Amino acid sequence: MDRKFLYEMLSTASVSGTEVELEKKIYQYMKAYADEVRGDEIGDVTAVLNANSPVKVLLTGHADEIGLMVTAIRGDGMLSVCKIGGIYPSTYPGHKVRVLTKQGVLYGAVVITRSLMKKSDMDASDLIIDIGAFSKEEAEKAVSVGDRVIFDTDYREMLNECITGRALDDRLGAFIVMEVLKQAKKDGCHVGVYAAATVGEETSMNGAYFVSQRVKPTMAIAVDVTYVSDYAGTDPADTGDVRLGKGPVLCVNPTHHPEMNRRLKEAADHCGISIQWETASGRTGTDGDVMHKSGDGVPVALVSIPLRYMHSSAEVASLRDVEDCIHVLAKFVCELDETVSLNPFTE
Repeated sequence: MDRKFLYEMLSTASVSGTEVELEKKIYQYMKAYADEVRGDEIGDVTAVLNANSPVKVLLTGHADEIGLMVTAIRGDGMLSVCKIGGIYPSTYPGHKVRVLTKQGVLYGAVVITRSLMKKSDMDASDLIIDIGAFSKEEAEKAVSVGDRVIFDTDYREMLNECITGRALDDRLGAFIVMEVLKQAKKDGCHVGVYAAATVGEETSMNGAYFVSQRVKPTMAIAVDVTYVSDYAGTDPADTGDVRLGKGPVLCVNPTHHPEMNRRLKEAADHCGISIQWETASGRTGTDGDVMHKSGDGVPVALVSIPLRYMHSSAEVASLRDVEDCIHVLAKFVCELDETVSLNPFTE
């Protein structure tokens, strides 16, 4: 897998609603590998292989990340913000941030006080960003309402092929689906593969809906991240025993197609790769939720990468899990042919 491009993706800010910079990089990168690359009005990028096949497998990974948005510039030159996606407000005070302005990156610090850190119900509206300005007029020259804010952190390599950084959720998924298309092409895949880096999953899920409505897939797989149960404070009884470095995760859910899960497990077995299992009794909070209800209805499955400390500035994942996921999904699509049917009533 192309780690250099993965690290380029991780280094590119992409808060929901402002994904275009990253999506353009994916668009240009995939031109060398896909039969066709499509972009739509809201910023989704879909790389296509074998568009003439009647079987269409849609693979999605969302390119957006959580963050903050500037809502007002205060009289003292500091910034008020609201949340974009599922942030944990208590992780922000005392941390450095990047304000993504039209002029470029502006660095700031999130205000921290003793009284704030004692607050049990901290909300995004409690967060104030200090950019070093001494007046509203000075700040207005540098920042605009609507500018996005992210943690001032980058990826770092760790022991045992692990990495840490912000926005592994779900840069990893967007990277994986593109690598799957590349591998499937090398391996002689005959069915249609549509690898989409979607926008807006952390907020509206509009990206996956747009893509699925237009592709009209035979089946769809959301590639995302999932919670692990391998560190203090977690419980395998919640959704399953999931551990970092132990392989991709399949989900048992009333909306996930059992035949797709069976075929994914079979593909993993053929690759000699271990699979982990998680459970969900309703919505999964992934692209699969909206793809399932698009068009006339689409059979879906969810394949996830184990992730520690989700929605923090220091998420942790295993690159071995990422590589295994690529191999399993590439094998899955390559083992499909035009006779495949997911209808349990078909003889």
